[in-house]
Amino acid sequence: MSHKDEENMIKEEIEEGYPEILGNTLQKNFFVEELAQNESLLNKRIWTLAWPAMLELLLMSLFGMIDMVMVGNINKQSLAAVGLTNQPTQLALAVFQALNVGSTALVARFIGAGDREKAKAVVRQSLVLVLIMGTAVSILGFIFAEDVVAFMGAESDVLPLGTIYFQIISVGWIFTTISMGMAAVLRGVGDTMTPMRYNVISNLLNVLGNYIFIYGKLGFPAMGVAGAALSTTITRSIAAIMALYVIYKPGSSIGLSLKDNYRFDKDLLKRLLNVGLPSAAEQLLLRTGQLVFVRTVASLGTAVIAAHQIVLNVFGLSFTPGQAFGMAATTLVGQSLGARRPDIAERCGYAARRIGMYIAMSMAVAFFFFGSYIADLFTNEPDIIAMAATSMKIIAVIQPMQSTQFILAGALRGAGDTRWPLYSSFIGIWGIRIVLAKLFIEMGWGLVGAWLAQGCDQIFRSIFIYSRYKTGYWKKIRV
Repeated sequence: MSHKDEENMIKEEIEEGYPEILGNTLQKNFFVEELAQNESLLNKRIWTLAWPAMLELLLMSLFGMIDMVMVGNINKQSLAAVGLTNQPTQLALAVFQALNVGSTALVARFIGAGDREKAKAVVRQSLVLVLIMGTAVSILGFIFAEDVVAFMGAESDVLPLGTIYFQIISVGWIFTTISMGMAAVLRGVGDTMTPMRYNVISNLLNVLGNYIFIYGKLGFPAMGVAGAALSTTITRSIAAIMALYVIYKPGSSIGLSLKDNYRFDKDLLKRLLNVGLPSAAEQLLLRTGQLVFVRTVASLGTAVIAAHQIVLNVFGLSFTPGQAFGMAATTLVGQSLGARRPDIAERCGYAARRIGMYIAMSMAVAFFFFGSYIADLFTNEPDIIAMAATSMKIIAVIQPMQSTQFILAGALRGAGDTRWPLYSSFIGIWGIRIVLAKLFIEMGWGLVGAWLAQGCDQIFRSIFIYSRYKTGYWKKIRV
């Protein structure tokens, strides 16, 4: 095969979005040159990476909403119990965000540099850490379940339901961390399709499991809230098994072997933590801030908690475009910097932001005009529907700012610049959202006041992250 024929073949593979195009130096250089010269190819590559991640996140959010709908159909105490455990669950898993961000950034950088063996070494280190840390967090969550739910402000009729739900969910955290960690390294390679497939499958099974265990079908007893937790734990273990199969199967984009060296590598661990620890701190600040935010709203009573949980589910749904295009930006920025093309890295971030914002705006229209119909899916109580619908209008208005900060923060993480997203979250959440939420609630603005505080936080963070990205200092960071 001639050199020209090989380039043509690679070009076809680029256009189809195969992650294998980055396997050697010739392919790497041809790839980045094509992106530099062809705007439509750059947009297509962003879409290729983003749409599976967006579909995955969207479906996972929808499945989470279905969970809440199915639980909410039992009674409002069950809805509040599950809602109060969501923030502690996210907090418990936040520590793994450090490992995931570091893994994605390093894998992408090594792939961009054409060093696949180093990329595989990062995956092995990540897997060992996930297994150790995931086991520890699962055990702690199970032991302290009642204390956590009580701390969240659960009332006496909600506490026992929240405790049993949290205990069962905690058992499944080890499986969640495995699937999360392996999804992160696959995205670093440029493969967003595989995590989408196994996560969608597991969530479809979760809906079926909810139907069986919550309501007592196919000969099983009706378990209510405990049934919802059991279904989630079983299907998360299935997702973990599928993720490990993908990583170890012959011919995969990673292709690990059980015979490989799994001893700790101090150099790689240091590099992972240098990138990941600021992200871990960011996630801890974010999750603890959200936890305090939920506790602040919890002081308004069970009906407001139920409305707040509905809005939080919709708010999570609104994250999906920003998160998906942020993932695409992380991968492409990391790979472009690995190939020593910071100019393309910068263009990737801006292009991802532009496309992601279009989608976020379309979602904003739906939230603003159809909020009451969305809330009606969760409950038939008019006061809860009215409160939720009003708060959704605030979510709609902040969509452009939210999209900007998600996507450009993802680009910064791909460069290894994880400190500025940390600063952004610290100031925005603790200096703006929580302070204003307490103030607005004390002023009698209720749930609307809490969500106005959330909006102010998003506006600040979008300006902060955009300003950092525009400086270009992140292009010089070594990982």
